[in-house]
Amino acid sequence: MSVDKSFTKENLNAYLKELEKEFRKRNGKKMPAEIILIGGAAILVNYGFREKTYDIDAIIMASSAMKESINHVGDNFGLPNNWLNADFKKSKSYSDVLYEVSVHYKTFANVLTVRTVAAEYLIAMKLMSGREYKFDLSDVAGVLLEHERSGNPISREVIENAVIKLYGSLNDIPAVSKKLLDVAFNSGDYERVYREIRESEIESKDMLLKFDKDYPGKMKSDDIGAILERARRKQKKDDRDR
Repeated sequence: MSVDKSFTKENLNAYLKELEKEFRKRNGKKMPAEIILIGGAAILVNYGFREKTYDIDAIIMASSAMKESINHVGDNFGLPNNWLNADFKKSKSYSDVLYEVSVHYKTFANVLTVRTVAAEYLIAMKLMSGREYKFDLSDVAGVLLEHERSGNPISREVIENAVIKLYGSLNDIPAVSKKLLDVAFNSGDYERVYREIRESEIESKDMLLKFDKDYPGKMKSDDIGAILERARRKQKKDDRDR
């Protein structure tokens, strides 16, 4: 029987506390470490609409003892390899400005400081990524919804300024992300947008899983948009023919 090794806000804090302990054993207290949580982990610790994520993307600023500490915690708790990683730095949503706009989350024993990303910059990163088969777009709608409900709404201007600060302009944001902003701000119904986008993302993921099953090893990241478009056209045709 498979075991769900997903991360929630509660167990993530517990793993970070264990990481601090392991890092302190190997590195002492003279050279503290900092981690900036981004992506799904940043959503988890700041908001309530996302229940879990399956890996922790982060910017890691620490000595070489951190990698060994991460691996040790993973082994102790049966976590996936590379459960906390900095691979995000290779993605198009990375920006050198992220540390500047990050905010404090927790400090563990004055050894490990964990930071996260302010709302508008988190939205900007999700927009830049814009993956229809992940939760990038529904995360944007979810953040907008929670801020609206809390009486602290985020304007489109604030988001666009955050995109420009991180990436220099709005030009490289994917068309699907720009469309989401149009739909969300024109309707103002963030709850409906969140629900519809989330359903669409789950459907897209199922389509990609089916493609991978039918054509193993053929799916490449550059082809995902075209694969989804063909799958949707086929789905519409099948629906009409029924």
